[in-house]
Amino acid sequence: MWSADDVARDSVRRQGDGLAGAVVAERVAEAAVRGRETERVLLGGAFSECESDPERLAAVGAAKHRKWRRISLLMDAHGWDAYEPEHDVQGSEWARERDERRQGVLSAHGAQLARRQDERDELRTELWLSAGPGRLVRGRPLGQGCGPSRSWRSSPNGSW
Repeated sequence: MWSADDVARDSVRRQGDGLAGAVVAERVAEAAVRGRETERVLLGGAFSECESDPERLAAVGAAKHRKWRRISLLMDAHGWDAYEPEHDVQGSEWARERDERRQGVLSAHGAQLARRQDERDELRTELWLSAGPGRLVRGRPLGQGCGPSRSWRSSPNGSW
């Protein structure tokens, strides 16, 4: 659901809150080293079986490096002593968009759960008839224009 950039933005924004410029510079350097190590491991094919998706890890690592660099440049450009996410206009916009998507996904999931519960609560019956009476019962709705996929409850003239 979340792209590597989404994960990195959220992580860096939370971790960077209140950090001084020197600490942010350290994080940029650490992210660069981690990114190079991940690339080397990925190219060498020597990743552990615990890492479910090494390409995703590499993408998230590269994205984190870009986000830490962006924050460092932003702090230098504005002369901030410490990073405060509320002052980061672009970061705040990304966070707002991510929260909106998250709420949309949660709402859709809740609606899907409610539909499943309604389906479970629905009463369904099966009636097994011999061939003769079965043909008579099937013939009536077919004569009214209802096919097998349409519900018999929705008779066009309300006669059943």
